[in-house]
Amino acid sequence: MSKLLRIVQWALLFTVLLYVVVGEIAGPHPKGVNPALSYVFTSVGVAVVGMIFVVRRTLVQRSAESLASHPDDTLALNHWKVGYLLTYSLCEMVALFGFVLRFLGFTLQQCLPFYLSGFVLLFFFGPRQPTAPND
Repeated sequence: MSKLLRIVQWALLFTVLLYVVVGEIAGPHPKGVNPALSYVFTSVGVAVVGMIFVVRRTLVQRSAESLASHPDDTLALNHWKVGYLLTYSLCEMVALFGFVLRFLGFTLQQCLPFYLSGFVLLFFFGPRQPTAPND
């Protein structure tokens, strides 16, 4: 059930590493940038992380509970998959913020928190088979 999701997860983990490499090879030399831009991206990044937890609670966890008791429920399975795909997309967005900042002239050290956050979140939210709750 989660093989496709695992492949997507690993592919997106690889792209985060690719962002770092491409940003360092093709990105502009660090230059003086407006620090307010960093605050804007950080604020939006925090909001995206909040959205990740909302998606997990509303789609993934509810669907997993339904699938644990009714494994043949295709609607719940689709919601479960979509929840994971949305989670991965949002995690990737956080890493992409670092990539964008790098091309705006920020240093690797300034972009690293975005790269690491996206990578860790993607890694942490690996697909887990729905299991019946313990009574």
